[in-house]
Formats: sequence, structure tokens, C-alpha cells
Amino acid sequence: MSKNLDNIFKHNQYTLSSNKKNEIFIEVLKNDFKRHYNNSLETRNILDSLEYDENKINDLNEFPFFPIRLFKELKLKSVKDEKIIKTLTSSGTTGQKVSKIFLDSDTSKLQTKALASIVSSYIGGKRLPMIIIDSDSVIKDRKMFSARGAGILGLSNFGKDHFYLLDQEMKIKIDALFDFLSTHQHQPLLLFGFTFIVWLHFIQELDKRNITINIPDSFLIHSGGWKKLESIAVDNITFKSKIEKLTGLKKVFNFYGMVEQVGSIYMECESGFFHASNFSEIIIRDGKTLEPLGYDKKGVIQTISLLPKSYPGNSILTEDEGIIIGKDTCKCRRKGTYFNVIGRTPAAELRGCSDTYAVSIDVK
Repeated sequence: MSKNLDNIFKHNQYTLSSNKKNEIFIEVLKNDFKRHYNNSLETRNILDSLEYDENKINDLNEFPFFPIRLFKELKLKSVKDEKIIKTLTSSGTTGQKVSKIFLDSDTSKLQTKALASIVSSYIGGKRLPMIIIDSDSVIKDRKMFSARGAGILGLSNFGKDHFYLLDQEMKIKIDALFDFLSTHQHQPLLLFGFTFIVWLHFIQELDKRNITINIPDSFLIHSGGWKKLESIAVDNITFKSKIEKLTGLKKVFNFYGMVEQVGSIYMECESGFFHASNFSEIIIRDGKTLEPLGYDKKGVIQTISLLPKSYPGNSILTEDEGIIIGKDTCKCRRKGTYFNVIGRTPAAELRGCSDTYAVSIDVK
């Protein structure tokens, strides 16, 4: 680990200003690009074709970026096969290619450590009894993880006494739920699930059965699946309102992230904005010219991460659109860039974790 990256881990999360991050990120990213260039023929060919020269880089905007679809077309890895301990796959609907992300031990440890820093800044450092709003069948294959399985296992580290709420057929285990709540009554809980699954198999099921539970001091972390929910008129406000009505939950945090950037998730704050962590940054680019844009201008999201060492995932052009709201000035007092995600670019595939699940079933 470089000295600058090591120093970042020593800072409390969301305490680095954008200017300070820019200075640190340039040094770390130059070293990472050099690593990928020297250890991956495919990456070297790409960077050579872009005439990459680290000596000409003076700002984060100037680093080259890899379109996210490259990870579907090429096996991009910067370590030898025997060093790979885990392969993550993105969620794709039938017939689509999936991204494959190759992790070695060092990258996996960095991602786990970064994720712990981000999430604990929201829920505290104590492991909480955990309800996973999914089926344990998703994590059966420990060698080849889907994005959904990787998300579950990553967040599971912050819980204890894990309870999978859904059975193999994605049906809610209501009696087991009440047993779990009885065992852990008067304790804050951690709930995690993908947004569409949380809505369909948890919130709607409680509503249909006229059941309410009382866990007001607990936390729900969720991600993905908004495309299908918005098609049935469920936005973020509706989602949170319904959850609070049926469970008492007020601490509900969405996050933006991809299998290509594990550990660099962008958590939603109390003011409703996503935040770049100490380990990540966001750039918004014009969809046609790819020039970087300023505040309040819609464009394609580019993600920056200091964590990938075993694959060239440090600078990725996504297929999502967003808007940067500001830097260092959010009312939640977290420093760094904060932004909104608008949705997919018009030509993007339906590729989110729970969006992929959603297209396979009929929503009433």
C-alpha cells in the first residue's frame, strides 16, 4: 500500500476536502496505472492507443477512463491467474454478456477495509443483529460471485446472527421473522437488501398481510432496482414513507455502486445525496463530447477509485447519468463530492443487481 493510500485509511471517513483528495488521488492513480500497464497486455494496448503519458496528468479529469463495457468484452486483470482468489460477475439479463472482475488477496482486503470505514461511519462500529432481505441461495458459490451475492457478503460483515428473510422461492419467512425479532427485541438491527427485492418481498408482503413491526432504532441499507420501481410509481420518497409506516424505520440509506467498484460505494446521506468517500471520486462528463462538466449539469458518471490493484478499475465510464450538486458543502457536513443519480443513459442495458431480477417477474 502506498504511503498516501495508507494515510487516507487513517483519516475519519468523509473528512477529506475535494482539493486534498485531488492531490492524493493523482499520486496514487499514477502508480496504479503504471501497475496495470506493466502487468496487463490488454491494458497496455488500450493505454498506448490513448497515448497515455502520466507526466501530462495534472488533474483527475485528465486520467483516461475505461468504458464499463470493456469488462464484458475483455478479461482485464493485472495479476497472474494463481493470485486470483475471487471472480465477481455483474448481473446480466438472459443473453447479455456479464462483466468479470478478478480480485487478488490485496485488493479484496483493501475493498473490505474501505467498505468497513464507509458503512461504520453511518451505523457505528458495533456489529448488529442482521436481517438479510434475500435468500441464502444467492451466496452458495463462493468462488464465482454475482454482484448481488458480493453485495450481501460484503454487508454481512457488519452484522451478526444473520437471518435470511426469504426462502429458496423468495417467499417471506414470516414466523421466523417474528422469532428473530423476539430474540433481539429492544436492540437496533441492521437490514440489507436490493431495493426492488426489499419492496416486493418485504414491504409489499407486510402490507398485504396487514402486518407492522416496530424497529425504529434500526438501519436499512439498500441499493439498485429503481428503474422497475419507478415504472410502478415508487420513488425514493414513497419507498421511505412506506417503510417507516410499516416498520418505524427512519434510518434508510440507499447506495450507488457497481461490482466493478466494490469497496467504493457511494452512500446516500440524510439530505438525500450520494457522497464520494475518502477512497472514491465522481466526474460527470458530457454524453457526446466526454468533456468534464460543472455543477448542476447532467452527464455520464465516471467513477474514480483508489482500491483496484488486481484489475484496471480505477477510472470507469459508467452507463449511468448523474448531476454533481456540490463539493464539501452538503448540509450533512460530510466533505467531498455529493451528487444525484438520474438513471441509465438512453443506450444502456438494464444491468443493475435488482433491476436484472425485476425484469424476470411480473409486478402487480
